[in-house]
This record gives sequence, structure tokens and C-alpha cells, in this order.
Amino acid sequence: MLDQAGTIRVVQNGQLAPTPYVDLSSRIASGGERGLLGLAFAPGFGASETRLYVHYSNTDGDTTIAELRATAGGSAVDPATLRVLLVEKQPYPNHNGGWIGFDHRGRLLVGLGDGGSGGDPENRASNLGTILGKMLRIDVLAGPTDGRQYTIPADNPFLTTAGARPEILDFGLRNPYRDSVDPATGTLWIGDVGQNAWEEVDAAPADAAGLDFGWRRWEGRHCYNPSTGCDPAGVTMPLAEYGHDQGCAIVGGVVYRGAAIPGLDGAYLFGDYCSGTLWAIVAAGGEQTPVKMLATGLSISSIGTDEAGEVYLTDLNGTLQKLVPAG
Repeated sequence: MLDQAGTIRVVQNGQLAPTPYVDLSSRIASGGERGLLGLAFAPGFGASETRLYVHYSNTDGDTTIAELRATAGGSAVDPATLRVLLVEKQPYPNHNGGWIGFDHRGRLLVGLGDGGSGGDPENRASNLGTILGKMLRIDVLAGPTDGRQYTIPADNPFLTTAGARPEILDFGLRNPYRDSVDPATGTLWIGDVGQNAWEEVDAAPADAAGLDFGWRRWEGRHCYNPSTGCDPAGVTMPLAEYGHDQGCAIVGGVVYRGAAIPGLDGAYLFGDYCSGTLWAIVAAGGEQTPVKMLATGLSISSIGTDEAGEVYLTDLNGTLQKLVPAG
């Protein structure tokens, strides 16, 4: 479990371990939308695989992706093993994105916001010359190549596009703060935080690449800039959206693949930070209206799963909740 201020904590049998798994607070600027924002364990993490990856705001406020190594068996992490892989200057303190996770082929995905302010004033999300407002795909397990601390996958869509950053997988995102990969299908699910009116759920099938999710021309399925007549050509529209009469900041979730609640099998569950609502859509369905599942009363900050596929929610106030059957 992540603490925005810079520590990773272990919860076991419902109890918080007294000491952090690792403390990175001296390296991190925290507050608002900055801090320790994402964590991903390398596939097979445990006895032989000891690498884990973090996404944080460094002391200058800039996006940083770094590698750490745990001891054999994964029981402890030495902060001195930290190796910085990527740093991106942030022009504003908000819209840092924050999620990282591995795709079904073992490449690291990194969600970055559009750089901040409001309305993407420099139109970064559509500019392939910057990684802001993008979903990145890099191979960190293959090691450094071409002067980078990682390898660019050979099937990245803009690898040979003049002026484009080769790390980019998809673009046109405002602030993909929380995302996930469905372990059953490889589909990438993105909760993209909206501007003033609409929150959206985006999905990219396994191995899809080069998708344009439309920001800043589109906010959800509605014109933003320009306010009318925005062109839908080439845009991958969201599978679901909701208005700010129901919340204000989507928290992307997960596809339920657990066993405790069979009726939710194959449902994509996501929430909202402001209203605390938990919604569901059918992951295998097309465009649809979200179904309200639960009013949690929480300031939901993240949604994740354990190894069995059961779902947990974190609250920005520090609680960890498990989704269990009613009754």
C-alpha cells in the first residue's frame, strides 16, 4: 500500500506492519497531485525476481520512474538500490498521472497526465513530441539500450515517426491517474479524469497501439476544444462516462476475476474520489451506461486486487477496504 508522502507499507492479516517496506520520502515532493503515485512488481516477483518499479514526483516536482530491488523472497527493499529510469519535467503541479503496471507481454505501461493547468493549454496530449498526456510502453526487464535505461519495444507504434517520442503507446489523455490490465484478456483499462463536466472509462484491447483517446478536443463523448464541431475521426471514444452531477474525479479500477462474488465476474469496477460511488460496466460489452453498485462513503484513491483477484479500495484518509459479498 502506498503513502503519498513516500512510503510503501505492508498490510498482512488486516494489520499494518510497524515499519515501511521501503521509505522514499527524502526523494519525493508530496502534496496536491504530487507524491508517490504508482507501484508495480515485476512479473514473477518473489523468490528469484526481485525488481519493483515506482512512479513518483521527485523533489523538483518532476515525474520519475525508477527501479528498486528487494532481497531474495521479496521480504525487504533497500532504498540504495533505486535506479532512475526516466524523468519528465512537469510544467504545472497537477495532472501527473501516476499509474504504472505491466502488460500481458511483460512490458511496463506508464500513464502520464497532460502536464496540468486546466484545459491542456499547450495541447500536449495530442503532441507526439512529448510524453505528457500519453500512455507509454517500455521494456524495463530487457535492460538499457540506445542510451536509455530501458528498451523501446519493437512494436511501439511511433518508433519510426519523425519527431515522435518512441515510448508512446497511446495518446490524447488528460490525467490517467488509475488504470489496470485485465489478466484474462490483456485489455488495458484507463480511468481518465475529466475537466469540468465529464469523467470517462477508456479501453484498449491487448496489443492495440497508437490509439487517440481524444483529449483536448473531446471530454468524454462531448466537445471540449473546440466547444462545438469537434472531429470524431480517428478517436477511440470512451466505453462509459458520467457527469459531474455524480462525481468529479474518476478512479480507474479493475475487471473482477475473483471467486468470492460470482455475480461480478467479468465486470469492470471503478469509482469516484469525490462521491465515493463504486460503478460497474460489463467488460466484454461495448459503449454502455455505468451501473451504480455501492455508495462507499470513502474518498476513494485507488482500486486494486490481490493474487486471488479479490478487490480492495484505498481511501485518501488512510483506510484499506475489501469488497465482500453482501449479507
